[in-house]
Amino acid sequence: MTNQSVESETKGLVARVYDLVTRHWPLLAFLSSALMLAIAHAFERFGGLAPCHLCLKQREIYWVAGTVGLVALVLQRTPLWPRLRLPANLLLGALFLYGAGLATYHAGAEWKWWPGPSSCSGLGAAGAADLEAMLKGTSKIKAPSCDKAAWVFLGLSMAGWNVLISLKLAVWSVLAALRKSEASA
Repeated sequence: MTNQSVESETKGLVARVYDLVTRHWPLLAFLSSALMLAIAHAFERFGGLAPCHLCLKQREIYWVAGTVGLVALVLQRTPLWPRLRLPANLLLGALFLYGAGLATYHAGAEWKWWPGPSSCSGLGAAGAADLEAMLKGTSKIKAPSCDKAAWVFLGLSMAGWNVLISLKLAVWSVLAALRKSEASA
């Protein structure tokens, strides 16, 4: 195989992936949002990492984007879709971009580049004794602090990874919005 034929095959594969993703973006945006929420809940449930205030705010973005993606998926099967494709995909892009900004703010607070919100001054995760004390009315549970990364992989916290993922989702949303034709769908 020559370099030219490898290059041609690579371009063809990229074009097919681009076409597939942009044509089915509402479904993929919905599934991406659901996956991000599932991962966050798995870290909480199985990893024992209680979410801080900013973590919960970042989850809200995925709940909203997932809902918009699901509504757009339904609308994609109606005659209204050609007129609604652009605004729906741009709305998804704006949501994911907002999520990237919120995650950047959170990651910056973790790196001490700026202070986090006052609602994020918790002193750590609650344990079973804290829950028991709360049920008895003798103690208040404090949420984890937003300025301490609970998990780091390859030098990035969950908020840092969320920045990258949200930016990727925002870019795909804009590419889907700018897609030239629905005739091939």
